[in-house]
Amino acid sequence: MELYIQAIEKFEQLLARARATDLREPAAMSLATISVDGRPAVRTVLLKHVDERGFVFYTNLQSRKGAQLRGNAHAALCFFWQPLMQQVLVEGAVQPVSDAEADAYWATRPRDSQLGAWASRQSQPLAGRAQLEKRYAEYQAKFADRPVPRPQYWSGYRVAPDMIEFWCSRPGRLHERERFYREQDTWKRTLIYP
Repeated sequence: MELYIQAIEKFEQLLARARATDLREPAAMSLATISVDGRPAVRTVLLKHVDERGFVFYTNLQSRKGAQLRGNAHAALCFFWQPLMQQVLVEGAVQPVSDAEADAYWATRPRDSQLGAWASRQSQPLAGRAQLEKRYAEYQAKFADRPVPRPQYWSGYRVAPDMIEFWCSRPGRLHERERFYREQDTWKRTLIYP
């Protein structure tokens, strides 16, 4: 477990360095999922929390990614911080966050983002922008005089790593790759050829 904690700490240090750059979204990560029929999909989401339990992001559970994670609860993440020329890969099982965690994070979201979560039928066909704006206005009116509650279909997922790999660019494409991985109940570390 000590090696795993080292990997999480190393990630947190890199993320802090990325946040010190001029990157607009240093917590952006590519999230890869697989459908039940084996088709891969990737999109960019935002990391909202990381600790020894894993990497957390939030979404509409009825979205394409939500459906894929219900059918195959494994995912891969990729962080690439170009100003640092560093990349981190994470692979592991995915589990829903608790309602308490989702509620706590929801409370920190800007009100317009909360309303947007109600207005968007994420990943469903949209006839036109006006339809989305109309739905947004309807929820804006509905919740005008009160806090916006978290929809039941909106929550988070935690990727619990069984592999974390750090990549650092080096001249001549002699890049550094350091992999932390779980084998049975033991964490190991190895270097990987570039």
